[in-house]
Amino acid sequence: MSILVDKNTRVVVQGITGREGTFHTKQMLDYGTVVAAGVTPGKGGQRHEGVPVFNTVKQAVENESANASCIFVPPAFAADAIMDAASAGLQVIVCITEGIPVLDMVKVAAFLKDKDSVLIGPNCPGIISPGKTKVGIMPGVIHMSGDIGVISRSGTLTYEVVDQLTRAGLGQSTCIGIGGDAIIGTTFIDHLKRFNDDPDTKGVVLIGEIGGTAEEEAAAYIQKEFNKPVIAFIAGQTAPPGRRMGHAGAIISGGEGKAEDKITALQNEGITVVLNLSMLGKTALEVIERS
Repeated sequence: MSILVDKNTRVVVQGITGREGTFHTKQMLDYGTVVAAGVTPGKGGQRHEGVPVFNTVKQAVENESANASCIFVPPAFAADAIMDAASAGLQVIVCITEGIPVLDMVKVAAFLKDKDSVLIGPNCPGIISPGKTKVGIMPGVIHMSGDIGVISRSGTLTYEVVDQLTRAGLGQSTCIGIGGDAIIGTTFIDHLKRFNDDPDTKGVVLIGEIGGTAEEEAAAYIQKEFNKPVIAFIAGQTAPPGRRMGHAGAIISGGEGKAEDKITALQNEGITVVLNLSMLGKTALEVIERS
């Protein structure tokens, strides 16, 4: 089983005719994703990579029954693209775009409060249910269908971890990159709840990083309500305070967000924390076999 996306997911690619949109549309199609439509204002009526293009997301939903979006538009227009997708009633919205202004995301967060849409990202690699569909930019070849969920703030580390899991014989149910910006659509806890309810997910790998308190909050939730094994890794163990490391949200400020605090919070709740990334696959296999 999987969460949020599966073989029935019909994707509309916003920004399909751009360079990034074109490249990753091809990759998604090659993986088997149903890319039902594309959206580029002013280019409606064309076909791009064999996919019908519309001027608006609403038209894509009405004509091609799209139920998920993958956004590849410049930062200045990405917030509007997210809100257009939500207004059209899309169930899952994946925003790959990096560098969206924080004030724009504040508006998006307020707009989505009364909507049923699930926003993944921005500044994320997307979501994949191996063997079924991928909505985003992750390399499909490293994934294997199975029963381990993956939730990550870091795109690059997601790939490393998934590769280790696959090599250890641990396939994945669904892998989600939630994004590394200060304001994102969904959190660790949002997806932990979904994995908790998925009978075919037997364990979860959680990949955190410095900045914010999302990992500490996830640790508290896991201790109280999550009934499956969790293996965690926190990136940025040597990062100095006040210096942003990679993502916009990966910064230690005001005494909060240090890797050691996150590691301690997770360990205090009985969660297995891997300190050496190269040992994650081996450790995950040991934990799953014991559970």
